[in-house]
Amino acid sequence: MAGIITTLEVQKRNKERVNVYLDGQYTFAVTLVAATSLRKGQHLSDEDIDQLKSHDKRDKAYNHALFFLGFRSRSQVEIENYLRGKKYSPEVITEIVDRLIQEEYLSDESFARTWVAERERFRPRSRKALRYELRQKGVSDKVIENVLADLDEDELAWQAIEGKLRQWQHLERVDFNKKALGFLSRRGFNYEIARQAVDRAWESIQDERS
Repeated sequence: MAGIITTLEVQKRNKERVNVYLDGQYTFAVTLVAATSLRKGQHLSDEDIDQLKSHDKRDKAYNHALFFLGFRSRSQVEIENYLRGKKYSPEVITEIVDRLIQEEYLSDESFARTWVAERERFRPRSRKALRYELRQKGVSDKVIENVLADLDEDELAWQAIEGKLRQWQHLERVDFNKKALGFLSRRGFNYEIARQAVDRAWESIQDERS
């Protein structure tokens, strides 16, 4: 496989990658950054080529991870599973995860806080439900408990049900209670907290009617 570089050609479909030709034949590709260290006429040994390919694989894994992070915040386990699905080796995955953590692109605590904040804003739910979701994302119990420590479940239950009041305002009390309690139960709230929120909601509806 060793040989002399005869051509360095930027790929037509991906301007960030360069095809490397040895002795007139395409041999492998590297990133544009890696290609800056190469030149025509340069001899590459088998060890040189293996090293370039290894670095390229890590660059690909890193860029895949950044792409995945571009959609939303991720937990460490989500990144690991994503890279595993791309068939990267455990060694490469560990290296990329460590790099992302060091560069502060990856933090389970930041992920958990963002997750909880988004839930509070769009789909409020109980501490129990949030704990379950974060565990499913691979977040450690220590981080979860730290993030959830200051949650006000009474307020979360009210936020969850408040958006439903207009939809349910014409219901009779029995039907309202049944629907509202069921809704909050599915969001993970226990009966006591749910009952307080439902009573508050009913009073709010009555104030609107009067």
